Amino acid sequence: MKESTLKILNDLTVRYPALGEALPEVKKAAELMIEAIKNGNKILLCGNGGSASDCLHIVGELMKEFAVKRPLSEEVKAALCEAGDDGYIGSNLQGAMPAVSLVGVTALESAYANDAASDLGFAQQVLGLGNKGDLLIGITTSGNSKNVIFAAITAKAKGVKTVALTGGTGGRIKDICDCSIVAPARETYKIQEYHLPIYHNLCLALENEFFGA
Repeated sequence: MKESTLKILNDLTVRYPALGEALPEVKKAAELMIEAIKNGNKILLCGNGGSASDCLHIVGELMKEFAVKRPLSEEVKAALCEAGDDGYIGSNLQGAMPAVSLVGVTALESAYANDAASDLGFAQQVLGLGNKGDLLIGITTSGNSKNVIFAAITAKAKGVKTVALTGGTGGRIKDICDCSIVAPARETYKIQEYHLPIYHNLCLALENEFFGA
């Protein structure tokens, strides 16, 4: 990990001192995420309600520019030109870190809930999309959301690393995942208020690691 990336991670507790106890797990999560991307793998995300929105938010920060410019390499631009690009695509596409939200797949989720089991929708997607070396981030403020827990168990069975973003005591998921970041709050809205700076910090760290100077 770059020294500048480590500095970004440490800055989290400067801005949010209450997250001091969570910082070691935040750093561990960053290491797991960096490892997955470096090895050509992807990040999967799942959660419910407000946490589902957080999944979509994180994907948005990873798949396009966040705080650092991400111009394409000349090699990629040349390949696009060979494929028929007149320069427009290569000039406007941005470097991306592969991330997929498992929420919002309405047709699959509703069909699976109706035909099979409503609490296994995320697990089914992990089974179909997850490959060894990928990383699953499960967001659950209680740590006890069954569909997120089942997704984490399925991920482990497939050799997919797991990170939990939770709160309170950590819930059941804390003991299942490879890394568990526990926000220091018990009320759902307060936990979610901490989750935002945590995952923004992780996105900044990854962007710096792969696209920073």
